[in-house]
Amino acid sequence: MPTIRDDETPNATGIPSSARRTDIIPPPTLAVTEELLHALPKTDLHCHLDGSMRLKTILELAEQQKIKLMADTEDGLAKAIHMGQVCKSLEEYLVAFDVTLSVLQTAESLYRAAYELAVDAAAENVRWLEVRYSPALHLQKGLKMTTVIDSVLEGLRAAKRETGIKCAVIVCGIRHINPQTSMRLAELSVAYKNRGVVGFDLAGAEASFPAKDHLDAFRLILKNNVNCTAHAGEAYGPESISQAIHSLGAHRIGHGTRLREDGDLLNYVNDHRIPMEVCPSSNVQTGAVSSLESHPLKFYFDYGLRVTINTDNRLITDTTVTKELWLAHRQLGLSLEDLTTVIVSGFKSAFLPFREKQDMLRQVNQEIATTLAAFEKRPVAAMRQPA
Repeated sequence: MPTIRDDETPNATGIPSSARRTDIIPPPTLAVTEELLHALPKTDLHCHLDGSMRLKTILELAEQQKIKLMADTEDGLAKAIHMGQVCKSLEEYLVAFDVTLSVLQTAESLYRAAYELAVDAAAENVRWLEVRYSPALHLQKGLKMTTVIDSVLEGLRAAKRETGIKCAVIVCGIRHINPQTSMRLAELSVAYKNRGVVGFDLAGAEASFPAKDHLDAFRLILKNNVNCTAHAGEAYGPESISQAIHSLGAHRIGHGTRLREDGDLLNYVNDHRIPMEVCPSSNVQTGAVSSLESHPLKFYFDYGLRVTINTDNRLITDTTVTKELWLAHRQLGLSLEDLTTVIVSGFKSAFLPFREKQDMLRQVNQEIATTLAAFEKRPVAAMRQPA
């Protein structure tokens, strides 16, 4: 049976020992399989709506909206958007979003994309999903930003009614769009606080577009006690991470791949328990790292950083949370105990109110323990991973 170990010290989210946070030690003989990882409860804290559609949906929406795409089959479209392929740069990777955004300019398409994303996440036992996107990128056909937000939230609510998955929205400012637009998006985030929006982000190309240009938007966000994160250290150096933390006041860091280049900043992030939204396969695809084996995830985890594992873009990177956890085990050597710690870290790092997070952590720890116990009792043959 898995051991549940009580931790009498406050954790990084500020949850005291009275919250009964538990760490789970899996049985040493229990094998890590994709089936087991699929069965465990999970989070996806870094997931872009416009990068996580279904190929079939894109084709159907394009046909309905009379939009000409570069391919009219799922295989052809997958190749055109570099699905799962390594790109020459982040900028080349971002070209795929021109395709998805072209069909996400109506209330109906936004509702469908959000609903399907949440349903797909629920199918792999994601319990908490934070969907991020920029309403400013969905206005080409005259939608209002409020309509964009409402359509996505309604799609997520429909998925919750059907599957039970809990979802929320993170609104994205875009680095290469003017700071005035970021301010409008920040105002929108404040207005929708407690109505489905749980955070504000800064996304887009890092090079030549410093985070400090969007400082006013983040000041408004922090003044109104809204959570915030920022893409940083993915396509630019650790100074981008420093700006995100010290200028913008980011509570989490998206990617942070190059944090390892600045030991002093790395220690600051560790000491202050700033969660890292790590997206391993995406980082290989965009060229942020040369290979999965060279990814700093294992180093960050071993050093003690609060790391979470996420998809980034389920479609374009051709991935799931289960797949990312499996790769972290197979390619980077994370043990089952390591992976359960990372999974729990996802729930600790969620943009959730304190009491709600307490309840979710209790439920998740118990569910993990129950799942591990159930798999431990299964015959060895049933646990064997196919070659």
